[in-house]
Amino acid sequence: MSAVLREPAERIAPMRAEDLAEVLAVEAAAYEFPWTHGNFIDSLRAGHSAWTMRDASASLLAYAVVMIALDEAHLLNLTVTPACQRFGFGWRMLDAMAENARDYGARTMLLEVRPGNTAAQQMYTRYGFVRIGTRRGYYPARDGREDAIVMRVSL
Repeated sequence: MSAVLREPAERIAPMRAEDLAEVLAVEAAAYEFPWTHGNFIDSLRAGHSAWTMRDASASLLAYAVVMIALDEAHLLNLTVTPACQRFGFGWRMLDAMAENARDYGARTMLLEVRPGNTAAQQMYTRYGFVRIGTRRGYYPARDGREDAIVMRVSL
């Protein structure tokens, strides 16, 4: 009997400036207050770990940006294309970001999440993140600012 090796259905690759038009379109579709072109450019120029996930036909499924400093990683953005949510792409992207952070020596990963984003909170909790605090007025909101839940996981 011979085993058949199969390529993974998704391909994760470093984010490039050429990806930004598509990334920004997804960002605008996913969020009321999306990251700007400048936010992504600044992250790329700062050398943050930024990645895209694409399917076999090169369609954008997800992307993430992680800042790694010393032994800590900070997940700044993890977004799944709205039509592709709830198929496990967020989990696979999060797992890839954690693996990448470990490769750079990170021992923990932090993130902020909106209190109303219960789907993301559930995913992060299943992954092992625990709530460690609140950042007051962290996110822009319709009526001013919204707090953020701060979560951390040991890598």
